[in-house]
Amino acid sequence: MALENNGIARRIYEDSDAPLQLQGFYDEVANPLLLDIEILYPKNAVSDLTQASFRQYYDGSEIVVAGRISDNSLQIFTAEVNAQTAKRNLTLSTDVNIPEAENIIQQQQYIFGDFTERLWAYLTIQQLLDQRVSARADDKKNLTDEILSLSLKYNFVTSLTSMVVTKPEDTKDETFVADKPSDDARPEQQRYYAPPASITSSSSTYVDSDPHFVISTNNHRDAVCFNIDGKPGSVLNLISDPHTGFVVNGQVIGYKKVEKNNELGTYFGKFGIVNSNMDVKMEISTQVITLFHGEDKMVFPWSATASVTKQSFSISIVKERNLTLRMGDDATFVIVLHHVWKYHSVHRDFLGFYTLDSHRLSNMTHGLLGQFYHGVNAVVYDIRPGLGQGKTHATMDVKGHKLRVTRGSQKDHRLNLKQDTNISCWFVHNHGKGFIDGIPSDYVVPSLFDYFYPSGEMGW
Repeated sequence: MALENNGIARRIYEDSDAPLQLQGFYDEVANPLLLDIEILYPKNAVSDLTQASFRQYYDGSEIVVAGRISDNSLQIFTAEVNAQTAKRNLTLSTDVNIPEAENIIQQQQYIFGDFTERLWAYLTIQQLLDQRVSARADDKKNLTDEILSLSLKYNFVTSLTSMVVTKPEDTKDETFVADKPSDDARPEQQRYYAPPASITSSSSTYVDSDPHFVISTNNHRDAVCFNIDGKPGSVLNLISDPHTGFVVNGQVIGYKKVEKNNELGTYFGKFGIVNSNMDVKMEISTQVITLFHGEDKMVFPWSATASVTKQSFSISIVKERNLTLRMGDDATFVIVLHHVWKYHSVHRDFLGFYTLDSHRLSNMTHGLLGQFYHGVNAVVYDIRPGLGQGKTHATMDVKGHKLRVTRGSQKDHRLNLKQDTNISCWFVHNHGKGFIDGIPSDYVVPSLFDYFYPSGEMGW
């Protein structure tokens, strides 16, 4: 009722200080000073403005408006306040010299930081929450999505989100969840906890960095590696098992720019994972992890350690480092987050994908990684020193092909991003030609959640 009639409502909690709460509310609204307050700014000069019109202004209260200056050429910023007092109309106006204000803020950046932007986000979230109370069902969903997006981006706890609080290292196995209380009755929330990470360092099949594919061969006694330079924006299938309904696709991203005389480097910037038998979908980007389970949707930022356990699967997130996905007893995977300095002129954040266990996936599994899950035997012979940099060359017999390979190494980033493990491997040239079935473009799929169907000559 208060929202619909421009009023103010406060919940008074049943406690020993209830009289003080009532007195505080009375003091808050006892002395109205202004009515119908409207704050005006130059036309087309601001955007994303928070609420700028208010019904009342009380003694001791405050009015805060935040937004973005969209006219970068503006030198003088004018703000005008129109309101009504008990006896007359009131108009106040002030001018701000933008270059001078920016200079002051820059000099005191250690104080302000990103405070103003976070203040704008906080006010926006509060106003969206108010709108959500009386919104229609369709509008409520859109408002909820917008609130969740801002809350996760700026790390605010709301009635729709939870804060994961991890105790110091000596008690790192214990984690607590702080849920903001809500007046609405809600079902019991899923509790997130942080189990200790357990990732082995044994050889595995994975893809990481620019994308370097590393395939464990000959019963994990050796490894083969190859590179695939996909087109930025394209989606490549990594795993596809028609028997279990399990699919993993990766979206390629490119460097921010190409240095002179260099080729465009690429990474994986997003993964889509589907398990149709378990009714699970996940979208993992360098910003957030989004989990869909049936009609439920959960969003996790990389900035918090958390875990979710269901009957058929579990995920564990180690803050700013990696995510472990366990599909029951069928398979286990680790996705590694690589952070790059945000002002780097070339590189950007990217992801790596590691297979820890895949023995329960069917022998029909395919994809750039999946085709190797049930073993690949590669015979290497005629090992000889190379010219120039002294790299070792050899000939490899695999899948009926004779390939020229070069001894090299790739990084395994699962355990420690700063102290990686070197994995020795035989490098197959020309984007894995002869080692993978078909050619890289055969593995392109329309979107992150699409299934992959090998062509006839690739086989299933």
